[in-house]
Amino acid sequence: MTPDEQKQAAADAALEHVEQGMRLGLGTGSTAAKFVDGLGKKVAAGLNVVCVATSEATHTQAAGLGIPLTTLDETPELDLTVDGADELDDNLSLIKGGGGALLREKIVATSSQRMIVIADASKHVATLGRFPLPVEVIPFGQEATRRKIKSAVTACGCEGGITLRMHDGDAFVTDNGNFIYDCALGRIEEPETLARFLSSTAGVADHGLFIRTADIALIGTPEGLRTIKVDKWHE
Repeated sequence: MTPDEQKQAAADAALEHVEQGMRLGLGTGSTAAKFVDGLGKKVAAGLNVVCVATSEATHTQAAGLGIPLTTLDETPELDLTVDGADELDDNLSLIKGGGGALLREKIVATSSQRMIVIADASKHVATLGRFPLPVEVIPFGQEATRRKIKSAVTACGCEGGITLRMHDGDAFVTDNGNFIYDCALGRIEEPETLARFLSSTAGVADHGLFIRTADIALIGTPEGLRTIKVDKWHE
């Protein structure tokens, strides 16, 4: 299968987990968009669901397909979130946020009983970090926050450039009005430790490390669909 076919296979497999009456979180990105397209067809055929979008782009897509939408204020507990990833490993630790929606994606995912990750084979890695780790920061004092991020990264044994994300010559602004620093670390040997350091850094709204969040990964590969499951962290 081509990469696009791999994404479609993963999205189609995720649709099989959707049941009548579910409260769903809808992810953001090219693979998640294929899931939303498929969900729209099921809704048109009579499926009854209500959904929370993780970005303005996904909200617009879903609304255009006639998918019923709600908010987490109206529906604070969800049954299932389906979303993509920029990287995932065998423990289902993820890097997300390449599209800039990481904060809303994490809020929605952690408000769900289950999270399914859908991806093509290129996103599956042995060690996280090849994809630059996004860190969303509030604009106030953002240079001071960048220095704190650098200290956190160094304390975790990582190194690499930390760059403000730009768009059309200006700082990229998220749906939440924040900025993003992309951390080109190469390898993140201890993602859980780095996640804790970044979460405790003043000025950081959130980061793209999703640890102990996903339950299942559905990965399209050239040979077919691969499934990775993790027991839902009941320790």
